[in-house]
Amino acid sequence: MKTKPVTKLLIVCLMLFVCNCESPAKKETNKEPIKKEPTETLSGNKEKVSYVIGTNIARSLKNIKDEIQMDILINGMKDQFNEKPLKLDGEEANTIMRDFSMKIKNKQEEQNKLIAEQNLEKGKIFLEQNKNVNEVVTTESGLQYLVLQKGEGPKPEQTDKVKVHYRGTTIDGNEFDSSYKRGNPAVFPVTGVIKGWTEALLLMNVGSKYKLFIPSDLAYGENGAGPKIPPNSVLIFEVELIEIEKTK
Repeated sequence: MKTKPVTKLLIVCLMLFVCNCESPAKKETNKEPIKKEPTETLSGNKEKVSYVIGTNIARSLKNIKDEIQMDILINGMKDQFNEKPLKLDGEEANTIMRDFSMKIKNKQEEQNKLIAEQNLEKGKIFLEQNKNVNEVVTTESGLQYLVLQKGEGPKPEQTDKVKVHYRGTTIDGNEFDSSYKRGNPAVFPVTGVIKGWTEALLLMNVGSKYKLFIPSDLAYGENGAGPKIPPNSVLIFEVELIEIEKTK
């Protein structure tokens, strides 16, 4: 049986394989130690390459592993590699994958909706408590900040660029970005960042260091920003204003 172009799932697998060709996977915490079983030694480059491809495909499919029957998946790969007659023709395969993709999409949207609702409530509670912390200032927009160090330099204007060092975390303490770790300050327009940042920068003098508590509507809102910043996340930043670059 002749086959039609590769299904979307296989394309996604291959794309994720290319993106995930890194070693090894990030360590997971708060889990029971995994007992190591005796493993067969990999000999030769071909075996090692095959093993790495297998682990990367598995990693790319991890989020849908409960939807997959492993032995059938392997049989499908073998049939395709060996050019055997396939048990499903191209049209039926495409229909199945369209339905499956829609199922996964709907499931993900439901999960995101639940996470967004939970984060919104957590954020409200956090900000309500945090505004009563000594020396925390709450602005009209809802932005909260704490002056860690007061600078004596000028304040930026909306048309300026600024050079800053910063560290960003969620209210759970998960760090998602840090210029300190990269070892290089960041430079960007005052108005080229999230609303909470723009408002805070206009309050800061050069040489100042502030701790910002940014409500989700002044940050990334219900969309979040990638896997590290979930929907409706309140964000905490330590921001150090180093220099102003005036626009010519």
